[in-house]
Amino acid sequence: MKDFMFVFRNDPSTLADRSPEDMQASMQKWMDWIGGIAAQGKLIDRGNRLNAAGKVVKPSQAIVDGPYIETKESVGGYTMVRAESLDEAAEMAKGCPILLFGGNVEVREIDRM
Repeated sequence: MKDFMFVFRNDPSTLADRSPEDMQASMQKWMDWIGGIAAQGKLIDRGNRLNAAGKVVKPSQAIVDGPYIETKESVGGYTMVRAESLDEAAEMAKGCPILLFGGNVEVREIDRM
């Protein structure tokens, strides 16, 4: 088995006008999806959402405010799973609720040294 990280990207403006009921329904979809992965024994870390505030360290060692969204897409969170292959991990990602809201999931294998 190999370890993979799902990196969730979306347009943060898609969340702005959602009602509390919509947010609750969305959260339930996330919990169901994560629960299904956990039930298979393939969940390593459910991960978390990432706060939009942060700092960026540049090669010059300058530390600046950011990251700033220069496109309509930002990294919103992550989850770590275990799968036999990249293809299997990608199949798991197909059930991610972020896809219902125009977001996407980047699937990356974690190299252990």
